[in-house]
Amino acid sequence: MGRTKRVVIVGAGFGGLATAKALAGTDVEVTLVDRSNHHLFQPLLYQVATATLSPADIASAARALVQGPNVQVIMDEVIGVDTTHKLVMTRSRKNLPYDYLVLATGADYSFFGNDEWARHAPTLKTLEDALTIREGLLASLERAERNVSPSEVEALLTFVVVGGGPTGVEMAGAIAELARSALAKDFRNLDPMMVKILLIEAGPAILSSFPKHLSNYAVKALEKLGVEVRLSSPVTTIDQSGINLGEMRISSRNVIWCAGTQARPAAMWVGASADRNLGVRVAKNCSVIGQPDIFAIGDVSSFDSGKGMRLPGLAPVAKQQGRFVGKLLLNRANGRREPEEFVYKNWGSMAVIGRSHAVADFGKLRFKGFVGWLAWSLVHLMLLIDFRSRASVYLHWSWAWFTRGRAARLLTGVKRESNSSTPSTENIDS
Repeated sequence: MGRTKRVVIVGAGFGGLATAKALAGTDVEVTLVDRSNHHLFQPLLYQVATATLSPADIASAARALVQGPNVQVIMDEVIGVDTTHKLVMTRSRKNLPYDYLVLATGADYSFFGNDEWARHAPTLKTLEDALTIREGLLASLERAERNVSPSEVEALLTFVVVGGGPTGVEMAGAIAELARSALAKDFRNLDPMMVKILLIEAGPAILSSFPKHLSNYAVKALEKLGVEVRLSSPVTTIDQSGINLGEMRISSRNVIWCAGTQARPAAMWVGASADRNLGVRVAKNCSVIGQPDIFAIGDVSSFDSGKGMRLPGLAPVAKQQGRFVGKLLLNRANGRREPEEFVYKNWGSMAVIGRSHAVADFGKLRFKGFVGWLAWSLVHLMLLIDFRSRASVYLHWSWAWFTRGRAARLLTGVKRESNSSTPSTENIDS
């Protein structure tokens, strides 16, 4: 009888976790490595950033989610892969040997060559990102409440979201509801009408992957919430005091980047061919082209679904690919026939706009408004990884729906202003 096959999975996101679960309790030795110790439900990060949910509502310890005598979970950062000797190299200098390697490292935001903008425009990919944004939003409201300078108050109450995809649309709508509901009830010196929220999109439409009538509906729904949508407006500068759209200057203490994404650098680790967004080009069975023992799934992969169309970076794609690769590896390790081709079952695309509006595209079925919101809510609840998370999120959503309140409006890391006469903006621009 041969040696037990070793599978190393890099990344505890939707894809990596699905692969590990498919292999748990089998005769394959599995090592799941991630630089954090938790699985994160990224589609709801914006609700942490806007104080609807707490971090624990959308994150669960990876060790608790994948259990089995054949599974080891390691918190470490992968820095490279030695494909010749089949070793995964980590920051702790511990090499992880593998027979089969699954890359599920996800994607990150791209500033299109303007990386200096990242200092002044936080992105939304991790819990740390969400909490940084939440601190900035809530601190701006608190500082505007006690500020006497009209120009500074205007900058503090101007919120700019860059990127008209689902994350940008959801973030802009959530900020509108947070700012206006909070100001209406809790801040005596501020009028909700003082808040200015802009959604900036370089292209001619928001939600460009959706049918035109749903994109148009999203614009109208955002405008009803008080969000100003600016199309065909590429960003030229972002600094500590605001943003430039061409020659137009907008003063703001809160610029949030939700624009383009690119895959994390796994292609470089294994010397694989990469797409324009750095996604690893894979074969029909999700293996790296020319390297049949290495697989790439989820946002880090570039999978041609036919007719030159790439699968989108969605949670259902990663989960289905993870289950597929897990089954393939188990069959391969035991000498059984492998599934030849991954086929994606489309769960649709959705974006929520505030507390009762959403758009949902399921192909033949398309919804908007309250029906779209119900569909969005159901799908996202089902995608949450465990019952505890589902119950907690449902309770928080219900409370927010009936009260318009926010359960997590706590400032925990904002430094106090100095005693100087100049108003401090410390930690707002982070």
